[in-house]
Amino acid sequence: MKPILTISASPHIHTPRAVSWYMWQVVIALIPAVVCSLYYFGVGAAIVIATSIVGCVVTEYLINRYMLGREGTIANGSAILTGLLLALNLPSNLPIWAILIGSIAAIGIGKMAFGGLGCNIFNPALVGRVFLLISFPVLMTSWPIPLENSLNYTDATTGATILGQLKMDLITPDQVDTASLLMGNTGGSLGEVGSIALIIGFVYLVARRVITWHIPLAVVGAAALMSLIVGGNVVVEILSGGLLLGAIFMATDYVTSPMTHAGMIIYGCMIGIITIIIRHFGVYPEGMSFAILIMNGFVPLINRYVRPHQFGERRAV
Repeated sequence: MKPILTISASPHIHTPRAVSWYMWQVVIALIPAVVCSLYYFGVGAAIVIATSIVGCVVTEYLINRYMLGREGTIANGSAILTGLLLALNLPSNLPIWAILIGSIAAIGIGKMAFGGLGCNIFNPALVGRVFLLISFPVLMTSWPIPLENSLNYTDATTGATILGQLKMDLITPDQVDTASLLMGNTGGSLGEVGSIALIIGFVYLVARRVITWHIPLAVVGAAALMSLIVGGNVVVEILSGGLLLGAIFMATDYVTSPMTHAGMIIYGCMIGIITIIIRHFGVYPEGMSFAILIMNGFVPLINRYVRPHQFGERRAV
């Protein structure tokens, strides 16, 4: 009998654990953030999360079934995770039709256009978010006020985020309530609220060895240092916006992040630096999504020049 050679896309992980195991571990780690968003935004959060997940799963199924003519990949959990991450990057009052457009962009453009899981260059959920932000900026920057709209959806009362208020000089960093940022009682996307919930997810992922500390801590450390350089408030910069969500759950995506620890640190540091630069000198008050997508494009270059020393290899002096 001839041996069978299986050719597949990355990531190639030498472990008895399947890809689906890793996907569901990340979903479990996101449960505290999901609970937090449901508590503060109520029915709107539930509708956004459910619509985003269904939209991503259906889009992937239809593309696999009718465009690529291959078996479905829904069972590996990647479409569900993409839908959940996309939802956590959206406001709780976003209309259903806009959520579905974001889901199609995330899966169709960000993932399946490159060949599916393991072939995509950019984080699919962030592709969907940025697509919506550029296409529908008003809808994507209307943030419901937490706890005041639990039973409201598209007619929720909205207000500016902390970063938005700082950008417009409506408040100073000293006026920001740090406790509210930690607990989640602040405006923003579903996954931007509740820093403690995100940190719990980070501890779980590291403890389960799903991710390592290199990228999240590099992002946070570089953002803190850059914030000091530009005169920002380090605590506010780290706890507000999507920095923690992006650092823990988006930048650590296996497919779109570097393979080596040294590469991860370079990658994470650049994400943190670019995020603060965009926040302070760019048009948008938040820059995490753009920073991650920019560095996703540099990952092949990082992998090429920052690679581990092979056993028996001699380095040029």
